[in-house]
Amino acid sequence: MDADGGHQTRLTTLPSQDRSPLWSPDRTKIAFGSQSPKPDWELWVMNADGTNQRRLFAGIVAKGAREWSPDGTRIVFAARVDGDVEIFSARVDGSGVDRLTRSPGEEADPSWSPDGRQIAFTSRRAGNDDIYVMRADGSGVRRITNDSAVDRSPTWSPNGSTIAFMSARDGERDIYLVRPDGGRVERLTVGGESTNDMPRWSPDGSRLAIQVAHGKNYDVEVVTLADRKPVRLAATPAYEGQFSWSPDGAQLAFVSDREKFNGVYVADADGSNTRRLTGTDSLNPSWWR
Repeated sequence: MDADGGHQTRLTTLPSQDRSPLWSPDRTKIAFGSQSPKPDWELWVMNADGTNQRRLFAGIVAKGAREWSPDGTRIVFAARVDGDVEIFSARVDGSGVDRLTRSPGEEADPSWSPDGRQIAFTSRRAGNDDIYVMRADGSGVRRITNDSAVDRSPTWSPNGSTIAFMSARDGERDIYLVRPDGGRVERLTVGGESTNDMPRWSPDGSRLAIQVAHGKNYDVEVVTLADRKPVRLAATPAYEGQFSWSPDGAQLAFVSDREKFNGVYVADADGSNTRRLTGTDSLNPSWWR
């Protein structure tokens, strides 16, 4: 649909749930997850107009992170194989899939570096969830956080200098920043109760959007790195999450059930000018970048 909610166009007609659309960097393709047959999820890709739909891989983790490589030739994702969750990279031309991790502990949350040379991810291979980085081919794995608490959901800053992640190391689920070499871990939020959903950097790298839990209520907040102050994008008793930045960083799209169904909304990044774009159950907005 258009950014104002107009011209909503159906792209898939599979007899399944089709969710989590992701634009390719050149905007010509869309990757998505399809639940067919239940309960398994598959990774599919299609042209931006819905043509040439093809399956790339079966067994992806339904709510797991997946990302396009910066050059648009691959998609990295987590999938369940042989009772374990590992990280894979699929070539979108359909020529094959590469397995990037092999460990007895679950691997999750892959995030590609902006230059396409590295992938950050969560691993439990040492008995606890920590953040690791590896080369894009799966070699050179190194651990960059080492704490007894859970560290999860890494995501690279647009310039590649910093990785944001969620950690409960101080007793609360907050967002921390770490260099890709593992140096200088900094706490960004205090008492935020961040969820495991990946934080999302604004296009200019000056802010992070996160989902936070206030009891049983979930909201979206935007944190500015310069002053560390969070701004609540949606302060309602309803669920808010599944957010996506506009290309200029001025707005965010997100899902809210404030009107008793899951609708896609857009708001300015300061929380103002909120408006609903969809009138039926809608999930996983992904802004055309």
